[in-house]
Amino acid sequence: MNIIGISAFYHDSAAVLVKDGKIAAAAQQERFSRVKHDHRFPHEALAYCLREGKLTAKDIDYVVFYDKPFIKFERLLETYLSFAPRGLASFIIAMPLWLKQKLHMPKLIGQSIGYDGKIIFPEHHESHAAAAFFPSPYRRAAFLTMDGVGEWTTTSWGVGEGNKVRIEYEIKFPHSLGLLYSAFTYFTGFKVNSGEYKVMGLAPYGEPKYVDVIMKELIDIKEDGSFKLNMDYFTYPYGLTMTGRAFEKLFGGPPRKPEAKLTQREMDLAKSVQVVTEEVMLRTARHIHKMTGEKRLTLAGGVALNCVGNGRILREGPFEDIWIQPAAGDAGGALGAALFLWYQLLNNERMTDDVHDSQMGSYLGPEYSEQEIREFLESHNYPYEYLSDGNVPAKVADLIAEGKVIGWFQGRMEFGPRALGSRSIIGDARNPKMQSQMNLKIKYRESFRPFAPSVLMENVKDYFELDRPSPYMLLVAYVDEDRRRQMTTEEERLWGIDKLNVARSEIPAITHVDYSARIQTVHKDTNPVYHRMIEEFRNKTGCPVIVNTSFNVRGEPIVMSPADAYLCFMRTEMDYLVMGPFVLDKKNQPPLKDDIDWRKQFVLD
Repeated sequence: MNIIGISAFYHDSAAVLVKDGKIAAAAQQERFSRVKHDHRFPHEALAYCLREGKLTAKDIDYVVFYDKPFIKFERLLETYLSFAPRGLASFIIAMPLWLKQKLHMPKLIGQSIGYDGKIIFPEHHESHAAAAFFPSPYRRAAFLTMDGVGEWTTTSWGVGEGNKVRIEYEIKFPHSLGLLYSAFTYFTGFKVNSGEYKVMGLAPYGEPKYVDVIMKELIDIKEDGSFKLNMDYFTYPYGLTMTGRAFEKLFGGPPRKPEAKLTQREMDLAKSVQVVTEEVMLRTARHIHKMTGEKRLTLAGGVALNCVGNGRILREGPFEDIWIQPAAGDAGGALGAALFLWYQLLNNERMTDDVHDSQMGSYLGPEYSEQEIREFLESHNYPYEYLSDGNVPAKVADLIAEGKVIGWFQGRMEFGPRALGSRSIIGDARNPKMQSQMNLKIKYRESFRPFAPSVLMENVKDYFELDRPSPYMLLVAYVDEDRRRQMTTEEERLWGIDKLNVARSEIPAITHVDYSARIQTVHKDTNPVYHRMIEEFRNKTGCPVIVNTSFNVRGEPIVMSPADAYLCFMRTEMDYLVMGPFVLDKKNQPPLKDDIDWRKQFVLD
């Protein structure tokens, strides 16, 4: 049986193919369109899934959309009416898209792939719950889903067992932890639905001086983690912004303008909302454990991408283990929707062993063969070195040890927002200059943002306070105390962004200012080439940790094709590009032409 899952029209549109219960293909539309967080209908991602499965529309048994558009439309209408006339401007902007596209899903799917069969519409948080539980390793577990908003629900929890998930509790719009965090994302000058992780990265530079104000004025949190927002301070139900004048008055002035200089206020606001978010996550997790008695917790929804909060649930919460859906946001809703149909509605048996998940490392996107990469390079006369017989890992390990920055393009593209060693930029975690070099010369992004480590699973306990896998880079843990560097009195006194350039451990490039790191454990069974390369680096240097950041520049999606990778490589100050067995030295490449028109040729071939 072939099931297509689709998410679209909010952010991170995606398509997924589930064949006989196995996740066969999954990809976000942004990787094809090159529009970051693309919300449009995922025509190209859907076409990829059919190609990967060698299917036509006639082979598809079901299409599943990740929420109920008519109920969401009802919520929008009801909200606009309740706030009228204040919501008129937002209403005028939103309605044409709804009336032309969002309410016509069967027509859109038919136009895209010629499908005219059954279309199933689970609820948004049913899709998130299914994405959290069904790919997890566990036979039974509690689940927690938190995001901005689905149809009406913003938070839900319940229990998954075997091939069923059961939602037992919900919090409804406009009360939303995800939208509270997004309000602070907007207020600190970052883009909503894409800049939340910047707020999380900025938080360690600040002090939690606004926590009491947030808890007193903005959110009422109960002991069980349930909460209500004071809507006097928020304009998102009806306005074109997240916050209004009351919010500005509360925090001493207007929002920071995008790209304006960061001040201590933004750092303190980031720290404060992060502390409050973690408190809600922890209280909710403890309550779920109390009510369900389950030993394990699974998570999905956009808030589950808050890896600092996830790390605290693991360390301080009552659960023995947790598992987080790597595509926790709306992209993963497409996967959850397809699995919800396969297990929950069609009642197919679910097999698991409480150890291995069924996400397959989340390496579910397009892969380019050696022949396809060679054709791309030779059609443009780009010079390369070809390495035969699996010599790439040793060569790249040498280059990293020499301080080089490498664009690493291997195997199937990752599904979800994190680069996990298929479409990555990598470097030496021991190099104290690597963090600033990558931010300013390669990623062209804010200097305060931390980088993540990739570490061999067998060595993770030697370098970090973590005793289990974190394959999807969704857990933050601290660098082991024995690896930390003793700070001087002067260094301890540094404040705010001045903390940035102080080396804090043996692996300074991935050690954040609070000694934390967002860890990816690398496993031989899911990514053998990446594992072998880091193993070679460990054998040469004694260190099993490298820097891993996504293969893109600020404002662009992660690269998908050889053409994307080459363009990004040439537009940055990366030293080498490694695609399959081909190694490209920047010094040997011809100047990049401004009128490049060859990318599309290699996207879908």
